[in-house]
Amino acid sequence: MKILGVPVQATSYQAAIAQIIAWAEKNESRYVCAANVHMVMEAHDSPEFMEVVKHSDLVTPDGMPLVWAMRRLGVPEQERVYGPELAIRLVEASAQSSIPIGFYGGSPEVLERLVNKIRKEYPSAEIAYSFSPPFRPTSSEEDAQIIHEINASGVRILLVGLGCPKQEEWMARHKDKIEAVMIGVGAAFDFHAGAKPQAPAWMQKRGLEWLHRLTHEPRRLWKRYLYNNPRFIILVLSQIFLNGERPAT
Repeated sequence: MKILGVPVQATSYQAAIAQIIAWAEKNESRYVCAANVHMVMEAHDSPEFMEVVKHSDLVTPDGMPLVWAMRRLGVPEQERVYGPELAIRLVEASAQSSIPIGFYGGSPEVLERLVNKIRKEYPSAEIAYSFSPPFRPTSSEEDAQIIHEINASGVRILLVGLGCPKQEEWMARHKDKIEAVMIGVGAAFDFHAGAKPQAPAWMQKRGLEWLHRLTHEPRRLWKRYLYNNPRFIILVLSQIFLNGERPAT
């Protein structure tokens, strides 16, 4: 199903995890996007980024507004497949399946806290790799070294926390170079490390997570939400009206 041109799969946590584990067990190079309003609008505004998302192997409905749109467009039972929740469930699934997992992104402090927490809460998880890249473009030599280190570690599932659109563009550039399934998980590292607060469950269910994040990071996020949210609502309502609430393919 397409939401404003972005192909979002009708899936679930169980189905998405099963697919990722199957790819990982075969040592396949894949990448997964967790789509929210921000990602959809970035793709809507940028043909280049739209191609990045379209060439991914799986796009999950991360945001509740996308879930509501999918329900109106023909998938009435669609559930949310939220990046941070998917990340922690993949940690658990990888431990059960003895699949090495890794983390790419976040600050050194956040990544250290995250890895320590996961080792404590999921002692059977095999964390084979973790790296906090510099907050600047990497050189070709640095990138080649990163690819080598990831592949040499034996990681088969790589959680990528660089933020949208940076993480999706990074995964697209590294498909068929990195021998792992890469999953863009946005702010999951910060949330699970306790560096940033997650919205309460009731706010998430009502699609108000953006408001919670805005109150905690107003300077960084106010332009994003002020610009993207109203346009998304108008454009999606137009899509629903023009499709007569039929499934969009």
